[in-house]
Amino acid sequence: MQRLLISLGLLVLAAGLFWPWLARIPFGRLPGDIHIQRDGFDLYFPITTGLLVSAALSLLIWLFRR
Repeated sequence: MQRLLISLGLLVLAAGLFWPWLARIPFGRLPGDIHIQRDGFDLYFPITTGLLVSAALSLLIWLFRR
């Protein structure tokens, strides 16, 4: 559990440091992501991005467990 928390902390730190470059990646603006804007209301539901991130994380976890 300690190793997992340290790894997650380092991952969040790296994401924070590289955020200016990571923000340019088109995640969150993929086809299939729902974005509804109305007066006083803004809904964003990243379906495709969530599926893609989930698949990537599942693959990484599967590779580390082998």
